[in-house]
Amino acid sequence: MSDAVSATAEVPIPPDEAFALFTKGFGSWWPREFSWSQDVLQEIGIESVEGGFLYEIGPHGLRLDWGRVLAWEPPGRLVFSWQISPERVPEPNPAHASEVEVRFEPGGPGCRVVLQHRGFGRHAGNGDEYAEMMGTQAWPLALERFAGAAAG
Repeated sequence: MSDAVSATAEVPIPPDEAFALFTKGFGSWWPREFSWSQDVLQEIGIESVEGGFLYEIGPHGLRLDWGRVLAWEPPGRLVFSWQISPERVPEPNPAHASEVEVRFEPGGPGCRVVLQHRGFGRHAGNGDEYAEMMGTQAWPLALERFAGAAAG
Protein backbone atom coordinates (compact mmCIF):
# COMPACT_ATOMS: atom_id res chain seq x y z
CA MET A 1 0.00 0.00 0.00
CA SER A 2 1.19 3.52 -0.76
CA ASP A 3 1.46 5.14 2.61
CA ALA A 4 2.52 8.61 1.43
CA VAL A 5 2.27 10.93 -1.55
CA SER A 6 4.04 14.23 -2.10
CA ALA A 7 3.52 17.39 -4.12
CA THR A 8 5.57 20.60 -4.39
CA ALA A 9 5.16 24.12 -5.64
CA GLU A 10 7.56 27.00 -6.13
CA VAL A 11 6.01 30.33 -5.15
CA PRO A 12 7.35 33.89 -5.53
CA ILE A 13 6.73 34.90 -1.92
CA PRO A 14 8.81 34.27 1.22
CA PRO A 15 7.90 31.50 3.67
CA ASP A 16 6.10 33.76 6.15
CA GLU A 17 3.77 35.11 3.44
CA ALA A 18 3.29 31.64 1.95
CA PHE A 19 2.39 30.21 5.38
CA ALA A 20 -0.11 33.03 5.94
CA LEU A 21 -1.68 32.55 2.50
CA PHE A 22 -1.91 28.79 2.98
CA THR A 23 -3.57 29.11 6.38
CA LYS A 24 -5.28 32.48 6.92
CA GLY A 25 -5.96 32.86 3.19
CA PHE A 26 -7.09 29.24 2.73
CA GLY A 27 -10.49 30.23 1.34
CA SER A 28 -8.93 32.42 -1.35
CA TRP A 29 -7.23 29.54 -3.16
CA TRP A 30 -8.65 26.17 -2.01
CA PRO A 31 -10.60 24.55 -4.89
CA ARG A 32 -14.32 24.98 -4.17
CA GLU A 33 -14.95 21.72 -5.99
CA PHE A 34 -13.07 19.97 -3.16
CA SER A 35 -15.68 21.11 -0.63
CA TRP A 36 -19.02 19.52 0.18
CA SER A 37 -20.84 22.82 -0.31
CA GLN A 38 -19.15 23.59 -3.65
CA ASP A 39 -21.03 26.52 -5.31
CA VAL A 40 -22.85 27.45 -2.10
CA LEU A 41 -19.72 27.39 0.08
CA GLN A 42 -19.83 30.31 2.50
CA GLU A 43 -16.44 29.91 4.17
CA ILE A 44 -13.59 27.44 4.41
CA GLY A 45 -10.63 27.79 6.70
CA ILE A 46 -8.00 26.64 9.12
CA GLU A 47 -8.10 27.74 12.75
CA SER A 48 -4.65 29.14 13.50
CA VAL A 49 -3.74 27.17 16.60
CA GLU A 50 -2.59 23.65 17.38
CA GLY A 51 -5.77 21.67 18.06
CA GLY A 52 -7.81 23.99 15.84
CA PHE A 53 -10.12 22.72 13.12
CA LEU A 54 -10.06 22.66 9.35
CA TYR A 55 -13.66 23.41 8.47
CA GLU A 56 -16.16 24.55 5.93
CA ILE A 57 -19.38 26.45 6.40
CA GLY A 58 -22.16 25.98 3.88
CA PRO A 59 -25.70 27.29 3.52
CA HIS A 60 -27.60 28.24 6.67
CA GLY A 61 -24.42 28.03 8.75
CA LEU A 62 -23.95 24.26 8.32
CA ARG A 63 -20.42 23.59 9.56
CA LEU A 64 -18.37 20.51 8.70
CA ASP A 65 -15.06 19.93 10.46
CA TRP A 66 -12.78 17.78 8.31
CA GLY A 67 -9.43 17.97 10.06
CA ARG A 68 -7.47 19.10 13.11
CA VAL A 69 -4.29 21.13 13.31
CA LEU A 70 -1.65 18.79 14.73
CA ALA A 71 1.35 21.17 14.46
CA TRP A 72 1.28 24.95 13.98
CA GLU A 73 4.85 26.18 13.46
CA PRO A 74 4.84 29.40 11.42
CA PRO A 75 6.46 30.19 9.10
CA GLY A 76 7.98 26.80 8.37
CA ARG A 77 5.57 23.94 9.02
CA LEU A 78 1.93 22.96 9.35
CA VAL A 79 0.56 19.46 10.02
CA PHE A 80 -3.13 18.55 10.03
CA SER A 81 -5.28 15.45 10.14
CA TRP A 82 -7.21 14.52 7.00
CA GLN A 83 -10.54 13.23 8.25
CA ILE A 84 -12.10 12.64 4.85
CA SER A 85 -12.64 9.04 3.85
CA PRO A 86 -11.83 7.56 0.42
CA GLU A 87 -15.57 7.86 -0.29
CA ARG A 88 -15.31 11.65 0.26
CA VAL A 89 -17.37 11.65 3.45
CA PRO A 90 -16.33 13.03 6.85
CA GLU A 91 -14.42 10.59 9.03
CA PRO A 92 -15.00 11.64 12.66
CA ASN A 93 -12.72 8.96 14.14
CA PRO A 94 -9.16 10.38 14.26
CA ALA A 95 -7.77 6.83 14.37
CA HIS A 96 -8.99 6.48 10.77
CA ALA A 97 -7.48 9.76 9.58
CA SER A 98 -4.37 10.31 7.52
CA GLU A 99 -2.22 13.40 7.98
CA VAL A 100 -0.85 16.16 5.82
CA GLU A 101 2.43 17.96 6.48
CA VAL A 102 3.22 21.19 4.64
CA ARG A 103 6.68 22.75 4.82
CA PHE A 104 7.60 26.23 3.56
CA GLU A 105 11.29 26.17 2.61
CA PRO A 106 13.17 29.38 1.76
CA GLY A 107 14.88 29.53 -1.60
CA GLY A 108 15.66 32.19 -4.17
CA PRO A 109 13.24 35.08 -4.30
CA GLY A 110 10.40 33.01 -2.88
CA CYS A 111 9.99 29.59 -1.34
CA ARG A 112 9.27 26.00 -2.08
CA VAL A 113 6.12 24.45 -0.62
CA VAL A 114 6.54 20.74 0.08
CA LEU A 115 3.42 18.78 0.95
CA GLN A 116 3.35 15.17 2.13
CA HIS A 117 0.09 13.31 2.72
CA ARG A 118 0.75 10.12 4.69
CA GLY A 119 -1.02 7.38 6.60
CA PHE A 120 -3.43 6.20 3.91
CA GLY A 121 -3.42 2.78 5.57
CA ARG A 122 -5.46 4.27 8.44
CA HIS A 123 -8.37 4.89 6.08
CA ALA A 124 -10.65 1.89 5.77
CA GLY A 125 -11.12 0.51 2.29
CA ASN A 126 -9.30 1.67 -0.81
CA GLY A 127 -6.15 3.22 0.63
CA ASP A 128 -4.08 2.56 -2.51
CA GLU A 129 -6.64 4.12 -4.83
CA TYR A 130 -7.11 7.05 -2.47
CA ALA A 131 -3.35 7.70 -2.32
CA GLU A 132 -3.12 7.50 -6.11
CA MET A 133 -5.95 10.01 -6.61
CA MET A 134 -4.62 12.41 -3.98
CA GLY A 135 -1.06 12.21 -5.29
CA THR A 136 -1.77 12.52 -9.01
CA GLN A 137 -4.87 14.71 -9.08
CA ALA A 138 -6.02 16.41 -5.88
CA TRP A 139 -2.82 17.77 -4.34
CA PRO A 140 -1.24 18.86 -7.63
CA LEU A 141 -4.41 20.83 -8.47
CA ALA A 142 -4.63 22.35 -4.98
CA LEU A 143 -0.97 23.45 -5.06
CA GLU A 144 -1.41 24.83 -8.58
CA ARG A 145 -4.25 27.01 -7.27
CA PHE A 146 -2.13 27.98 -4.27
CA ALA A 147 0.81 28.96 -6.51
CA GLY A 148 -1.55 31.01 -8.69
CA ALA A 149 -2.82 32.89 -5.66
CA ALA A 150 0.76 33.46 -4.45
CA ALA A 151 1.73 34.88 -7.84
CA GLY A 152 -1.12 37.36 -7.56
